[in-house]
Amino acid sequence: MSEKFVKIKEVPLNNNCPECYNNKGLTLSFNQKFVETKYYKSITSEIQTTLICKTCNNTIYPVQWTEDIEQVFEYQQRAFTPKKPSTFIKQTTWILIIAATILIIASIAAIGYFKL
Repeated sequence: MSEKFVKIKEVPLNNNCPECYNNKGLTLSFNQKFVETKYYKSITSEIQTTLICKTCNNTIYPVQWTEDIEQVFEYQQRAFTPKKPSTFIKQTTWILIIAATILIIASIAAIGYFKL
C-alpha cells in the first residue's frame, strides 16, 4: 500500500517570514492524500498544509505565524477547492469480482442440477 500527499495548489505569500524577515519567499502549499494499493486507487479528503520560506529554507509552523499570516492562511483555505474524494477500482479487483460471481452462479446451477 502506498500513501502519499500530492501538491494540489501552491500560493506565494507577500508576508514577512518570521525567521529571516524576507517578504518574498513564503509559499503556502495544499496537499491532498492519495492511497494506492494492488486493488484500488483512492483520493481521500485528508488535506495537509505547509508553509515554507524559500529564502531561508525553513518550514514555518503555525506556532510561529503572525496575525497577518493567519489571516492570509484563512483566506487561502476558504479559496482552496480540494479534489473530490473518490475510489478507482483496478483491473485486478474486477477480475476477482467476475470470477467470484461466475463461481457462485456455477455453484447454484450445480446444486439445482443435482437436486433434480
